[in-house]
Amino acid sequence: MIGSLFTPFLFQSAAQAITPILLAALAGVLCGRVGVFNLALEGQMLAGAFAAIVGSFLAHSALVGVAAAMAGAAAFSLILAYGATVFRGDPVVIGIGMNLLASGLTAYLLRVVFGVSGTFSDPGVVGLGRIAIPALAGVPVLGWAFARQSAITWAAWALTALIGVVLYLTPVGLRLRGVGEQPEAAGALGVDVARYRIVTVLVAGALTGLAGAQLSLGAVSVFAEDMSAGRGWIAVVAVMLGRNNPLYAAAACVLFGFADAIGVNLQSRGLPNQLTDAAPYVATLLALVVSHRRRSRFSQRSRKPAPTAGEAAAAHRRGGSGRKA
Repeated sequence: MIGSLFTPFLFQSAAQAITPILLAALAGVLCGRVGVFNLALEGQMLAGAFAAIVGSFLAHSALVGVAAAMAGAAAFSLILAYGATVFRGDPVVIGIGMNLLASGLTAYLLRVVFGVSGTFSDPGVVGLGRIAIPALAGVPVLGWAFARQSAITWAAWALTALIGVVLYLTPVGLRLRGVGEQPEAAGALGVDVARYRIVTVLVAGALTGLAGAQLSLGAVSVFAEDMSAGRGWIAVVAVMLGRNNPLYAAAACVLFGFADAIGVNLQSRGLPNQLTDAAPYVATLLALVVSHRRRSRFSQRSRKPAPTAGEAAAAHRRGGSGRKA
């Protein structure tokens, strides 16, 4: 049973499922590094998915759709960028409001722009093509997972490495981390904290736009209301598990992507979709529980009280008697 579950199709589905979550998680990592907790990943991804469909339909070009997704999500991110910096609003409240706004706004625009509700699909929408790499076809695992994927899938992993290098090996990354960890000290050194935060949030918005474009133009060329389906919230959990580290967050995204792919595989075998759709969320909850238990044990060990003077003297006498023996 287990052997039949891990099929080549599973790895291909997992690579597709990981991509939007990974891009959104990278956006959350960047925001977290500058001290802005981004809960709006779900709404930003949904806005990018809708903008991608509009751009691709009007221009009959997938590339224009991707550009529209990045621009639309970045423009939508202005709410968080200025709300959390210039107006000093609570980013958690702003993020929740943006998610609700994106859900209602995209449903409204779907009726206004295309005259339909629920789902929009049209032959004029040009989807993302698959990049075929014959050299990978013979590789057992990577061949099926990456031999025929969209350019956004490859870009997601390249951006993971790039963001890791920028954050930890460049002066810009040092300033970004300083803005998030010690904003007063960074400001005293001449760093414009507000500008760094605004630009970073907008760049993160463009990343979530890429995630949205993968959803609406990747596997299928269609837009459905609330089609992000909680992936932004899963990305938030990946950021929390990864502690704002792009590599650790990517590892969490791999776990959630495989859980999603396994759910799809089980659904094709006849299991109710109500159960299979819950697979990535169950994996998310289990990961949170395991992470919390590990952090609790670590904090308990770190908080172990220092021995009193009497206990230290007694231990010293026991050690001395042992040496004499």
